[in-house]
Amino acid sequence: MLEPHVPSAFDLFIAVVAASLVSAGLIVVLRPLLQRYALARPNARSSHKLPTPQGAGIAVIGATLLVTVIWQAVSGLAFPLTLTGAVLLIAIVGLVDDIRPIPVLPRLLFQIIAIGLVLLTLPSDLRMIPSVPIALERGAILLAGLWFVNLVNFMDGLDLMTVAEIVPVTAALSLLGWLEALPVLPTIVAATLCGALLGFSPFNRPVAKVFLGDVGSLPIGLLLGWCLLALAYQHHLIAALLLPLYYLADATLTLLRRIASGEPFWAAHRTHYYQRATDNGLAVTDVVGRVFMLNCVLAALAIASIQLTSPVVNGLALVVGTAAVAFVLVRFSTKQSR
Repeated sequence: MLEPHVPSAFDLFIAVVAASLVSAGLIVVLRPLLQRYALARPNARSSHKLPTPQGAGIAVIGATLLVTVIWQAVSGLAFPLTLTGAVLLIAIVGLVDDIRPIPVLPRLLFQIIAIGLVLLTLPSDLRMIPSVPIALERGAILLAGLWFVNLVNFMDGLDLMTVAEIVPVTAALSLLGWLEALPVLPTIVAATLCGALLGFSPFNRPVAKVFLGDVGSLPIGLLLGWCLLALAYQHHLIAALLLPLYYLADATLTLLRRIASGEPFWAAHRTHYYQRATDNGLAVTDVVGRVFMLNCVLAALAIASIQLTSPVVNGLALVVGTAAVAFVLVRFSTKQSR
C-alpha cells in the first residue's frame, strides 16, 4: 500500500481518460439489459418519478478495476487480491440487492466481510495512533468503514449527486498523489474512479437515463474509504476528514435526527438535507451544483492543510470547512422564496 513510485501527471491523465471511455462504453452496452432486468421503481426514498434502469455501477466499477489493474501490470506493481475480492463481493451484494432486496442483517454481514478484507491489505505494523491498541484501532476502522460505505449509498439519491461528491474528492486525491502525499495505488484508484464517474455523468444528468444502483454506490464507498484511509495513514487525518465532510455531515446528522425523533431509521426515506432542498424549492441542478462547489472548496482546504504543514492551518482549514458545510446544510433545509 505504500509503494514509493510517483505517478506522473500524464499517467493520471491517461488513467482518467481511459476509465471514462471504458465506463461510458460499458454503459451504452449494458443499458438495454438494465432496462429489462434492473428497473428502479419510485419508492419512499426516491427523487425520480418514472421507473429508471439502475446498475450502471457495473460499468463504473468495472472500468475502475480494469484500468487500475492494467496500469499496475504495466508498472510492474501488484493490485492486492484481497482488495479486488472485497470490491467484487460488495458489488455482487449490491447487484443482488438491486434486483431482489436482501434483508438488512445479511447485507450488513457481507459488507463487514468486505471491509474486513480491505483491512487485510494494511501492514500489521501500520498504525494511525500508536498509543491505541491495534485491535481497538482496526475495530474502530471497521465500524467507520461500515458507516462510510452505507452513507455513500444513502447519499446516492439525486441525479448527479454521487458525481458532484466523488469527482472533486477523487481529483483532489489524485493531485495529492502527484504531490507525493498519497501512495501510488490509492492515487491510481482515485484517478480511475474519477474518470469512470465522469464517463457515467452524461447518462445520469437530470433527468437521468440510468442510475448507479447499489452495485455502484457500495463499492464506490469501499474504494473511496480505502483511499481516504491511506491518506490518514500518511498522517493527513485532517485532509482525510475534510474531503468527505459534506457526505459525513448530511448522512450523520440525518441519522441522528431520525433516531432522536423516534423514526424507524433503517427504513427508506427522503429526509437528507439534499433531498429536503428539492422539496424546499431548489432545482436538482442547483442542489448538485452547490454540492460540487462545496466539495471543490473542501478539496482546496484539504490540499492546503497538507502542503502548508502547520497545526494552525490544519485547525483553520477544519473550522472553515465545517462552516462551509453548515452554511450549505442550512440553505438546503430552508424554504426557498418564490
